[in-house]
Amino acid sequence: MKSFNICLLLLLLTTSASLFAQEVDTIPIDTKGLEIKLKRSPLPTRSGSLVFKPVQIAPITINEKVNYWKTNTAIGIDVNQGAFSKNWKAGGVNSMAIGGMINYRAAYAKESYSYTSDLRLEYGKIKNKEQLPKKTKDRLFWDHKAGLQLSKSWFFFGSVTLETQFDRGYAYYRDSENKERDQLISKFFSPAYLTESIGFEYKPVAYFSTRLGTGTAKQTFVTDMDALIDADTARNHKVTKTEFYGVPKDKNFRNELAFQITSTFGEKQIAKNLFLYARYNMFIPYDRPLVHVDHRLDVTLKAKVNRFMNVQINGVGIFDKDSDNEVQASQNLSMGIAFSLPR
Repeated sequence: MKSFNICLLLLLLTTSASLFAQEVDTIPIDTKGLEIKLKRSPLPTRSGSLVFKPVQIAPITINEKVNYWKTNTAIGIDVNQGAFSKNWKAGGVNSMAIGGMINYRAAYAKESYSYTSDLRLEYGKIKNKEQLPKKTKDRLFWDHKAGLQLSKSWFFFGSVTLETQFDRGYAYYRDSENKERDQLISKFFSPAYLTESIGFEYKPVAYFSTRLGTGTAKQTFVTDMDALIDADTARNHKVTKTEFYGVPKDKNFRNELAFQITSTFGEKQIAKNLFLYARYNMFIPYDRPLVHVDHRLDVTLKAKVNRFMNVQINGVGIFDKDSDNEVQASQNLSMGIAFSLPR
């Protein structure tokens, strides 16, 4: 009996497993033409219209304005120092030099109107042992230009430029006793140049432009003529010059009308960490175009050592018969700390 019950239990388990394992087949039925009606639900339902109430949402105001101005300020300081003991066999002289520069540029552009202001301040001095202190650089340059765009690359412009120096300038010489002496040859606003110009500007790219100043006027100022005359008299024992920087010695001002060409190559990266700035100016007076043409070329090559250190070389070439009959040239190499705002 016990064996029979066990056999029956195994048979039931086998049958149940086969039932659970059986797949359920789905047979599709074509309901086309059949009248099939859904039975109405016996549960009560609510009917009616939905009422939407508008909600007032306060607009969000963003307090932002379009800034058409772009400004940049570059500041640099360089220091050079050398010291030698009295028994230094290689020779040398104790010296100390310091220089600094500030370049500020502001630019405005909206639609076809533009305005730029470029300010460049440079000053440096060196003092060698048992020698008079001397300047290494000294310049105040301020250029303003407003433009109206005529086409893709041509503008009508008007500009005002001021250029002078900060400190007194001297020429150095040795007297009969071989002592170093100095003679005053220039000072602040003696001379100074104020130039107004209108004309057309060609600007094919953002970093290069050429101005054709068909209507240009330049005023040369020598505000302290007496100081220059006294210095010349002290050295030569008599006044030999009839004019200083093109200004007659009995006046302090001279005006000229001219045609002017000014080409500017903005501070452009020409290689990795290497930047170039150049500015050329040619001034042709209308009253003496064949015998007197002024030229000035400024070139600055700057290499960035790291984020705050630069190596910079500046070169200036000037040919102005009112100042000297030969080409004047200056060169300055410096390494120092420099940074720009905004960075």
